[in-house]
Amino acid sequence: MGWFSRTDNGFFIATVVPDNDAARVAKYLGIVHGEAIIGANIFRDLFSSVRDVVGGRAGGYERALSGARDAAVEDMVAAARELGADGVVGVDFDYEVLGEKNGMMMVAVGGTAVKMA
Repeated sequence: MGWFSRTDNGFFIATVVPDNDAARVAKYLGIVHGEAIIGANIFRDLFSSVRDVVGGRAGGYERALSGARDAAVEDMVAAARELGADGVVGVDFDYEVLGEKNGMMMVAVGGTAVKMA
């Protein structure tokens, strides 16, 4: 199982609870989350369909998904800061297709807000 951690503007984000001397959790403050939903664009869909036929990556979707992921993380971090946290551990990402015709994608991220030692 892989994991990642990063420090962004003094805010610690990790997919696991750190257990080494470099980063220790002093206090658990509660569960926080963030969500972002992106709609499918007809032009992005058209070019994506062409990519499906000829092969390659769907850059428009990748950029949109990356933006949605960043927005969801920003929402989660904002919620954690409201609790007085300076980190979020146990971060988990979830991706869902939404809509009657699967025209939207949701990115949800959640974790535990913490005060680092």
